Amino acid sequence: MIGPFSLRLLTLFQFTRMALVFTAISNLQASYVLSVASPGATRDELLARLDPWVMVAFAMISIGLYGFGMALNDIVDHRRDLQIAADRPLPSGRLGIHMAHVVCSIFGLLAALGGWLLTTQMPNAGASLMVLAVTGMLIVFYDVAGKYLVAVGLLSLGVIRFMHALIADPTPEASSATFAHALFLLVHVTAISAVAYALEQKRPSLTRPHVLIVLAGTFTVIMLTASWLARDVEPGMVAGHLGLVGIELVVPLTAAIVFVLIAHFIRQADPSSRSAGKNLMLLGLLWLIVYDAAFVSVYAHWTIGLTIALLLPLSYCSVRFMRLWSKVLQLSQPPAYLRAP
Repeated sequence: MIGPFSLRLLTLFQFTRMALVFTAISNLQASYVLSVASPGATRDELLARLDPWVMVAFAMISIGLYGFGMALNDIVDHRRDLQIAADRPLPSGRLGIHMAHVVCSIFGLLAALGGWLLTTQMPNAGASLMVLAVTGMLIVFYDVAGKYLVAVGLLSLGVIRFMHALIADPTPEASSATFAHALFLLVHVTAISAVAYALEQKRPSLTRPHVLIVLAGTFTVIMLTASWLARDVEPGMVAGHLGLVGIELVVPLTAAIVFVLIAHFIRQADPSSRSAGKNLMLLGLLWLIVYDAAFVSVYAHWTIGLTIALLLPLSYCSVRFMRLWSKVLQLSQPPAYLRAP
């Protein structure tokens, strides 16, 4: 693993943050399972409804959108990173700016190719393709402008996860659990992004008006989703149609409570606010897989939910492996000497 090829491969993985791509894969695969699930269906019946090629298409879309977003983010921040994050792939010179554009384009094409494959396997894939395109545009908006607008940027992160999850089936006829799952991701990502932003003391500072805008924006997305689902539903049936009433929702709500308790422990145990913010953000992203597994377990089948849950240790081990890999390569490089003034 030690050598020029290993260094280039590690640089590529660091540039695209591939260690956490499993969170995106998990979100969309879970939504797909929820979209085909039905009450009382057995495990074999659910597995028979899952199209392997559709799952491959969704995996391509998730990997493509994730890698595209991360690569574009670093390309846009190239000049700023020269001053505040010189160890990153682009400012350090380990990856050239032209190659960075190539990598970004390849991941964008991978997402598009996944969308094309989806059209060959799903007769009514038009709505999914529209949501895929909107998700891509939201990613571009966040990387280019949204992240500099604080409240808009924080809300954009949640909306991107929300839209990405709905690529599986954004139609009003979709399972109510599909939309409930996507809304959970929206609220969770928006919340942890805001808390981590404040803990890491980023600039400009997070103010009360920013928080109010984020809350109002999140509420607006929830209400728009409710309106979208309730177009052909009687007013008294809206809550039930959304799937927001039912004992099944106790499981993901419990997962949310457990996350809050763990997050509180992290903050109390870490004397550094910035370090706590980074650890909280990492845990929050990994916890998305817990929500995926929880929803699939209660609305589809627990064995399929357990399979999705296996992506959690895989993603965590990928993060740890990447860090170890980076340290080993640093130790293998010849020492660099600074010229005395």
